[in-house]
Amino acid sequence: MVKHHDIPALETEKRQYHEFVEVDLAHTVMLVEREILTKPVGQAILAELRQIRDLSPADFPFDVKKGSFLLQVESYLFSRIGEDSAGQMHTGRSRIDQGATVRRLYDRKRILAVLDRINEFQVALIQKAAQHCDTIMPGYTHMQHAQPWVFGHYLLSFTSRLHDSFSRLSNAYGRVNRNPLGAVGLAGTSWPLDRARTTHLLGFDSLVENSKLGREAWYAAETIGALSFVMADLNDLATDLHIWSSVEFATVESDDGYCGTSSIFPQKKNPSGLETIKKAAGGSVTWLSTALATFRSEGTGDQAMRDLPLIHDALEITEGMLDLFTGIIETLVVHEDRMATLLSGSWCTASNLADVIVRERGISFRQVHHVVARLVRNCLLAGVSPAMVTSAALNQAAMETIGSPLQYTDAQVRDALNPRRFVETRVSAGGVGPDEVKRLLAIARDELEQDREWVTGNKLKLASSRADLDAAIARIVD
Repeated sequence: MVKHHDIPALETEKRQYHEFVEVDLAHTVMLVEREILTKPVGQAILAELRQIRDLSPADFPFDVKKGSFLLQVESYLFSRIGEDSAGQMHTGRSRIDQGATVRRLYDRKRILAVLDRINEFQVALIQKAAQHCDTIMPGYTHMQHAQPWVFGHYLLSFTSRLHDSFSRLSNAYGRVNRNPLGAVGLAGTSWPLDRARTTHLLGFDSLVENSKLGREAWYAAETIGALSFVMADLNDLATDLHIWSSVEFATVESDDGYCGTSSIFPQKKNPSGLETIKKAAGGSVTWLSTALATFRSEGTGDQAMRDLPLIHDALEITEGMLDLFTGIIETLVVHEDRMATLLSGSWCTASNLADVIVRERGISFRQVHHVVARLVRNCLLAGVSPAMVTSAALNQAAMETIGSPLQYTDAQVRDALNPRRFVETRVSAGGVGPDEVKRLLAIARDELEQDREWVTGNKLKLASSRADLDAAIARIVD
């Protein structure tokens, strides 16, 4: 039991050291203010707790034989001020609601760190997108050339996704940031606790209202779900960049600092950073299902299953992969000349030629689709590139499919097949047209500013609550 439960549990609680002390401080302040504890007893407890707070976990005298951190602190206080005084700190409290409060404080802190990392990653994406607002590349569907694309537009699709993921995680934060302290073990207590006071002192947004729910950890499953979406965003971007960094595509290249070498192949530059992100994202697929399976196996009275250690791994992995990917994007080399080369022989503007014919000749799109498809096939068989297509070739394709010529000049046909003209003529909202890419870039910057303000506002709120807690302690002790 000690090896497989007590020691691992205590190691987890060591990471939550400062959160444990904060809960003890806030609870004791409230007990004194409500006159549940006398001021002299409160002074003695708070003075010692302040000293404990100033210690690092490595300096605190942990003893695994004493059990959880609650009991570790109690034992330490017993040795300092006696059991008669120190033992009163646990009045109106259970290890259940104390532990639940600690976990929420710790998870709250880690969620804010991940949200910070999302914003830092967004900065890198937006800066790179701004550099490539007019960098044209082939766009793909089914891994085949589909239409000309803009690399900046591609990156901005991920800033939009990450803004949504930020929203999901910040919404989950709101349910994490509820105060279970005072719910006690299950049914509340006969002590007249001021739960609103500890809610404020600990920086919570609201109470966990129903005392039975004080020990629940469903918020952790929601948080893990939101983190899984972040990892999905990273996976999709990493997968594309991984493919595009291959010799066959060679349109992007990771900096040497994010690559590895081969032990046997001297020529290889392995994109290890991208592979690390994809590997981590693969594991994230099971996070939510594991969380839900854990909760489904619990009964109403199964306290041990109401913690979800998996959330710590999910937070750590997500934060780490965001940090790694930020560096990769900041230093990413974009080979614009290679993109242009791929476009020069590509028929990815064929849909634009079809649109031009439909708009100017009044023929149905399905008929024109057959015409242009025949044109592309004939040219491929003849070895003719899009830049060399003639009106005669188009008329031949039209005669073979719809039975009448289309009467375009060579210049008109080639203009319709020009990748740059394709981009310049996109006018629909959200597309790759120059004005729309600029608009999407402005939206990304505005959303990033909103997300930064959200994090800053919540950090300021927590700092204000911490200052109020310190002031309340000082009024009692000093």
